[in-house]
Amino acid sequence: VQLQASGGGLVQAGGSLTLSCAASGLSIDNFAIGWFRQAPGKEREGVSTISNSDGTKYYEDSVKGRFTISSDKAKNTVYLQMNSLKPEDTAVYYCYAYDGTKYWGQGTLVTVSS
Repeated sequence: VQLQASGGGLVQAGGSLTLSCAASGLSIDNFAIGWFRQAPGKEREGVSTISNSDGTKYYEDSVKGRFTISSDKAKNTVYLQMNSLKPEDTAVYYCYAYDGTKYWGQGTLVTVSS
């Protein structure tokens, strides 16, 4: 199982980025796929999850209305569209897949400048 996260970068406050989590060795149809983030000096926190079996989506309160999670089953990839970015969104973002066992991808750094 491999989860390849990409799309991070440096953006000004108010800008947008789209993160991608490309899965191999599993079919995202059977997994919940999500994103955690970890800011410097802080604990890792859940950001958003999509259950690909029924389409259920979860967003952490601070990103509701700004972030959108989606999946492309043909590409076996999950996306996190991040709009209206704030400096407090700066963190390393990790994608994961869960079916009772959690699989982690490597992180991608998002830096939002003020």
